[in-house]
Amino acid sequence: MNELTIKQVRVKSILTKSNLPVSDFSVNPYVGCPHACKYCYASFMKRFTNHAEDWGAFVDVKFWDDIKNPQKFAGKSIFMSSVTDPYNPQEETFKRTRAFLENFRGVDVHLSIQTKSDLVLRDADLICKFPNVRVGFSINTLDENFQADMDNAASISRRINAMKTLHERGVVTTCFISPIFPAITDVKAIIAAVKDFCNLIWLENLNLRGNFKPTILAYVREKYPQHFPLYEAIYQRGDMSYWRELADELKVYVEGLGLDYRVNDDSQKKSADSPPTVVNFFHHNQIRKSAVKL
Repeated sequence: MNELTIKQVRVKSILTKSNLPVSDFSVNPYVGCPHACKYCYASFMKRFTNHAEDWGAFVDVKFWDDIKNPQKFAGKSIFMSSVTDPYNPQEETFKRTRAFLENFRGVDVHLSIQTKSDLVLRDADLICKFPNVRVGFSINTLDENFQADMDNAASISRRINAMKTLHERGVVTTCFISPIFPAITDVKAIIAAVKDFCNLIWLENLNLRGNFKPTILAYVREKYPQHFPLYEAIYQRGDMSYWRELADELKVYVEGLGLDYRVNDDSQKKSADSPPTVVNFFHHNQIRKSAVKL
């Protein structure tokens, strides 16, 4: 692994207006991410950073002045983070995510935290003080070898244990099964493994529109040659039938577990003691049209 370039930068504000449907504002305490996920959609950020290093080989640590009168954001939704992991390894040293949480302590915002790290447990004391908070963990496999091939983040077992710990402390938790690798990600097995200690399960399919498409296709061709024709069909010829069939199959499986299954609908307010709702966020229009009829 290449040496990581770390730079400290000053920014005017840490809150930015969000284009995400799930939030009013985004908070990204870092630029770049050392997890170096091979499928990272956020790698497009490199166009704006002036970094010569590969995506995953640099991290800019942001510093900002505390927001005065954070109460003015009460009732707003805030997402941490949209293009980085707020609990990447540098957070252990620089504590920029914790600084934001300290600044907003006592403010009734709708806070969503998304991570691949169990470092989030360090801030459980602060997180539990937010009345409307949920913490999501990205998990797209139970195979630790596949995970190690795909990213440098915490192991799957550490992520699941962190999810369980927060859930037991009364925090609403989300398992984000993303990206789903066709014929590789065992979605049912992941749902079965986490359903007792999460309140939401999001599903998102692998999107290969980015610059990482050749990397992923080469990886599948080498490590999973039996599935490569399927990837060619989906990502070279645009055949969406796999995703439509998977959506149908998962709906039957989820409802067979007695759980609620929804399509593109994350509007349900969840409590930490409620069973999980499974939300299908497959993004292709063809899938949405099919799933709406389910």
